[in-house]
Parts: sequence; C-alpha cells; structure tokens
Amino acid sequence: MSKTVLGDVREVKLAVELITLGARLQFLEAEVSLSRERLIKLYKELKGVSPPKGLLPYATEWYTTWLANIHSSMFYNIYRFMVDQAREEKLGATIKAYRMYLEQVAAAEGEAVLDFTRAAMLVKFFDSGMLELAPCTRCAGLFVGHAHDTRKGYVCVLCRPPSRAGRGKTPKAATIHAPAQATSLLSYASPFPVDAHPFLQ
Repeated sequence: MSKTVLGDVREVKLAVELITLGARLQFLEAEVSLSRERLIKLYKELKGVSPPKGLLPYATEWYTTWLANIHSSMFYNIYRFMVDQAREEKLGATIKAYRMYLEQVAAAEGEAVLDFTRAAMLVKFFDSGMLELAPCTRCAGLFVGHAHDTRKGYVCVLCRPPSRAGRGKTPKAATIHAPAQATSLLSYASPFPVDAHPFLQ
C-alpha cells in the first residue's frame, strides 16, 4: 500500500506527540511508520539533543515498589477506563491515560514518578500476562502486582504504607500521600473507591 501525504502527516504528528510525552526511540520505531533517520531528526528538533541510547526498562519489579505502585496503579486504571469505556485503541488509550495521569499529578502538586516509557511498558507487561491487577482486601482498590502471586489477604501500599514511605530522595513525589492530594490523584480512576479508603479520610 503506497503512502499518502495525509498519512505521512498523521505519522509525523503522532511521532511529535510521542516524543513530547517522552517516548524513547525504540518505542517510536515500533509504533510509527517513519524511518529511523526521520525519527531521530524529529527528536533532535523537538528536544535539542540526540535520542538517549540504551534498552527499554524490562524489569517488572519496579512497578511493585511502594511509590511506583501507586502511580502505576492509577495510570493503569485510567488506561483500562479508556479501553473498556471510551473504546480507545491501545496506543491512543496509552497516550490519553498518560496525559490524564500527568494532569492529576500536577493538580495534586505532586511529582510524576511514572515516565511515558515505563507507562507504555506497563501496558505491554499486562498484555503479556506478566502483571495483573490485585484487589486490596481493605479498600477494594485495584493495584498492580505480579501475575500468579498469592492474593489471599492482599493489602495495598496505601492501606499499609511501608515504614520508609516519604523518607526517600523524592520528597515532593512522596507528598502525594497527604490526604487531600491523594484523593485528587485517585479520584478519576473509578476502580479506586476513594471515599471508602481509610488512608484518604
């Protein structure tokens, strides 16, 4: 099938949007039908630097650490809403869910922990069956967890935050645990019953 001018324009627009959100070159090559040379040129024009080198993050363990788990769970619940209710296709749902995630973090005056590359990889990990959502036995919220882990008596990181919570090197990000901010962050993702959550009272 021959390329069209409008089709090329749409691909350039998509590439620009993804680069602006922080997509890595490897992700761009997989999702956009532009040549590697054009993608690199676009990246340099938008960012002012060459695309970073290195592999995409492939460790699922990152998503289960306490702060990353909260952010990842919020993003993925929004993503699920985009796919199941708004009927968005996967890439469009990923983009819109990530934008909404950033808006919620900004509204709560927090700091984004989840970058776009990790958000996109999170979707792939779920698609491949490596990760799945686990219901908290206290708040009934759905949180990211390893597939096939035991779910009996599972308590989420909001209901049972670790003792080190808020003491790391990212104090601004950690402030999302303040009640008003956490409520704002989780209020959109309908699978999180915010009003019933004891940590958000």
